[in-house]
Amino acid sequence: MSSVSDPAIEDLLRELTPQVLGALVRRHGRFDACEDAVQEALLAAATQWPADGLPDNPRGWLIAVANRRLVDHIRSETARRRREDATASASAGDQLFAPPADAPPVGERDDALTLLFLCCHPELSAPSQVALTLRAVGGLTTAEIARAFLVPEATMAQRISRAKQRIRDSGSQFVPPPEAERAERLRAVMQVLYLIFNEGYTASAGQRLLRGELTLEAIRLARTIHELLPDDGEVAGLLALMLLTEARRAARTRTDGSLVPLSEQDRSCWDQDLIGEGVALVSDALSHTRLGPYQLQAAIAAVHDEAPTVDETDWKQILALYELLEQISPNPMVTLNRAVAVAMVHGPDAGLVVLTTLEQDQRMAEHHRLHAVRGHLYELSGNAAAAVDSYRTAARLSSNAPERRYLYGKAASLTA
Repeated sequence: MSSVSDPAIEDLLRELTPQVLGALVRRHGRFDACEDAVQEALLAAATQWPADGLPDNPRGWLIAVANRRLVDHIRSETARRRREDATASASAGDQLFAPPADAPPVGERDDALTLLFLCCHPELSAPSQVALTLRAVGGLTTAEIARAFLVPEATMAQRISRAKQRIRDSGSQFVPPPEAERAERLRAVMQVLYLIFNEGYTASAGQRLLRGELTLEAIRLARTIHELLPDDGEVAGLLALMLLTEARRAARTRTDGSLVPLSEQDRSCWDQDLIGEGVALVSDALSHTRLGPYQLQAAIAAVHDEAPTVDETDWKQILALYELLEQISPNPMVTLNRAVAVAMVHGPDAGLVVLTTLEQDQRMAEHHRLHAVRGHLYELSGNAAAAVDSYRTAARLSSNAPERRYLYGKAASLTA
């Protein structure tokens, strides 16, 4: 046994979670029961290791404890079935996740990716994919996930339970998806990690602008995928995007938690190590892999991060990148961001013209960001009254308290 700090234990447990869960699922084939057993083992480790010290083989310790919990559960379930005159042997449904008998042996690294594919199963909704990924692969407790997404723990527990049942009912096995489905499933995994990061970067609701625990977890999982698939340009692009965005986190809020827009941030607070890593990743990906939307978004973030001051930002390059992004991955948020770039290059009136193309899009009509950008462009054009109206509308539509205060503050500053 060796001593180790609680934060180090937490990091180790999250790193080992997919390895331990993968080992159990390959042995027993019951994803839902194995996942519950692993969570119990993680809780036992978090309680015992700080007091007793780190075991010589932490992964083996966790597997042994989780295996005992699972066996106890199976024995208890079997006894209950016997009491109810049900079949005493494991049913076929208990082995839905068992790999085929002739499946080749797999390693820990394969397990991590297989778990991510399983948690992002197409049968699940996006919120369920996020919750199950954070629980089964990230090692977060149900309570931690519930707090991050501002829902009651019981609600999150039901969401996770339904997700596991949905996967079980689908008949999925604990094997990588067929080659024909692999690219689509990988896109789903990346989208889930992107959603987790975005929720941490700007919380959808609540009193905090940032949830650093979620951005860091998304980065950790993205690093895992990049290590497994080092030649995938979009995986590298996603990781680069996260790093380049996370680099600004310390400058995004004041000591009171209020929002600081990009144009006013103290760039000396930006993390240069993360910027350097992110720029290197996206530069390498762009040089030898097929172009994709995550790479383009990372390239845009890199242009922002490499500008010494806001006035030295290369907006022409950013606009060109957004135009290319809109061609290969059109969506209203890309158009919204392109409108800002157009305004910075061709003037605010030109940017406002771009915004008119979004007014009939029902996905954007009630989104606060459309009105916030319109307010910003009206302010740049000198139309204070229109800017105030747009800022106030955006504030009413925002569910995040720091964003709401910032937008009302912008409106107030123009009426003073």
